[in-house]
Amino acid sequence: MNDRALIGREVAGYQIEDIIGKGGMAVVYLAIDPRLNRRVALKILNPLLGEDERFRQRFVLESRTVASIDHPNIIPIYEADSADDGTLYIAMRYVDGPDLRKLFYDRGPMAVGQVNRIFAQVAAALDTAHAHDLVHRDVKPANILIAAHTEGDHAYLTDFGITKHRTSISGLTQTNQFIGTPRYMSPEQINKEHIDGRCDQYGLACVVYEALSGRLPFQRDNEIALLWAHLAETPTPLTTLRPELPPQVDEVMTRALAKSPEQRYETCGRFVAELRDAISGADQPYRLTQAPLAPAPTAPGRRPGTGASGRKGILIGASVAITAIVVLVAVLASFLRGGDAWAQYRGSSAVPVAFEHPDGWTLEPHADVFVMASPRSDRFRALFATPVTADWAAANEIIKATPQEATGLYAQTLDTLDPRSGAERLQETLQSSLPGTVSVFSQVVQVSVGGKTASRLQGTIADPQRGGRLDFTGWVVDRPDEAALLIYFCAPGTCDDAIALRFVRSVSFPAF
Repeated sequence: MNDRALIGREVAGYQIEDIIGKGGMAVVYLAIDPRLNRRVALKILNPLLGEDERFRQRFVLESRTVASIDHPNIIPIYEADSADDGTLYIAMRYVDGPDLRKLFYDRGPMAVGQVNRIFAQVAAALDTAHAHDLVHRDVKPANILIAAHTEGDHAYLTDFGITKHRTSISGLTQTNQFIGTPRYMSPEQINKEHIDGRCDQYGLACVVYEALSGRLPFQRDNEIALLWAHLAETPTPLTTLRPELPPQVDEVMTRALAKSPEQRYETCGRFVAELRDAISGADQPYRLTQAPLAPAPTAPGRRPGTGASGRKGILIGASVAITAIVVLVAVLASFLRGGDAWAQYRGSSAVPVAFEHPDGWTLEPHADVFVMASPRSDRFRALFATPVTADWAAANEIIKATPQEATGLYAQTLDTLDPRSGAERLQETLQSSLPGTVSVFSQVVQVSVGGKTASRLQGTIADPQRGGRLDFTGWVVDRPDEAALLIYFCAPGTCDDAIALRFVRSVSFPAF
């Protein structure tokens, strides 16, 4: 059953109205609780996860533990259970506002004052969870929701459904899969070591770095290089990327992003307070320039000096390096997306749009109408070439057999597109330009692409005969002659926001 098939149906007593988010482990729906006549965010987990009885038990137990925590910055959970058919679900407060990922996506780096306000709230939520022996393990922008409030932005930390008790060892599930997101993952999670709340501090520091600079502390062409960077490399100082910040900010971030958890702050609140004071320039007794960071205690059997941060070079023992390499190779199949490098398409007079695409993808123009890059351009170019009478047979085979290859980037210019149109009007226009049945299920968001005003929308294109489907994120860019249509498409459950983000950030409009 595809994700949208549940819309209009009832699950565990909740009436589902629409999709509001999805990831590899779950889909989040906007739903109505008819018993109390209120809107809720209903998170339904991937059915495969429910087949692991230990996971089911831990999921329900820890979700109920989170539900028992009364904190203004932890998303309230109303119910967490297993439906009659075995479906695992969480019903929680519906927040009518964006997550930080969307704010970064639309606006770039945040104002310093907003950073201070939002992350003080997130840190307080994390410290409260840690006091209840819960470790979040997946702190990232998409899990921080922002609601408008009369007193300013109100942050909610969400997605505690994959937390783990701090006494557990390693970041792996029983099926030997990582829990976490590589862009924000702490070294101890990667190395399968004991984790506690300080791994959340590392993830929070990665998000703060991104909020202040507009980029991640580590940006690499593939996930293996990214995970290795978390283990062994030092990020570019924030003051290099944002020169107006005082140098003390670099010292605070160095400590919060230390490779060894013993070298980090004792709490997330302490980290954010030190950051705030470093930004404001206030004198602090604990500032690193006045009280240098003491070496961490040497654990039994561990050589002094390993895991220290802030040095130009970091030495990693042979056994740790071997472990890291084994772990990195093991997660290659799960994390590697889009090839090892990206290539540049410089545009043409017919399609005057330049952009980057994964180097392993084949780029093909079609009859001076559009250009596409995809691992299977031959099949999908044929699909998009005849939108009205599209034959989905070949595409459906790929979507079913190798869904990770059912993805690609698409660009063309159209004089019939109006970037200022609403979702309904854009859907009508796209119906004649894209194959199958086009459904737009998001609001139109005004953004900037290549220095030009654009509208971003999300939706699906589906085979009306056999039910095959592709999800897409599209951008309609306002240009003097013809609007540009840019699309990132993917099979359901395989979409990668990092590819979409890099694609759209690379777009420019050269003159021909």
